[in-house]
Amino acid sequence: MTGVATAVSTRMPDPAAEPENARAGQGAVLLDIGGDVGALVVAMPESTLGLEVEIRPLDGQPVHAHAHTHRHGDGHTHEHLAHVAVVARPLAEGHLPSLVFPSLESGRYELFEKGRPEAVALSVEVTGGVVITADWPG
Repeated sequence: MTGVATAVSTRMPDPAAEPENARAGQGAVLLDIGGDVGALVVAMPESTLGLEVEIRPLDGQPVHAHAHTHRHGDGHTHEHLAHVAVVARPLAEGHLPSLVFPSLESGRYELFEKGRPEAVALSVEVTGGVVITADWPG
């Protein structure tokens, strides 16, 4: 009996060697909508590529919360606002700088540059089961 020897690498890629979510904006975005959940797509000016934008729910909607463990060993829950980066999304005729929030509860929201909650740039209303589109001012 003869066999063929093959080399198999079990080495895992080093996560520190790749930027976070290196493939962001390079393809389709999965939207999780239906019932009371919709999505938001915002066309952005070219000058905003790479900008991070936060979204703040109004009308008493919950803010995203999750547990964190910090270097100082104090594990506790933090609430924070969802945020996404502006990326150049491919189109047949080129690209469109945009941001996508793929799953938002129905209601009103304010959007602003990350870390600048006092400078609301856009207000939107999301409807369940619908993809809402808007244009960033400027």
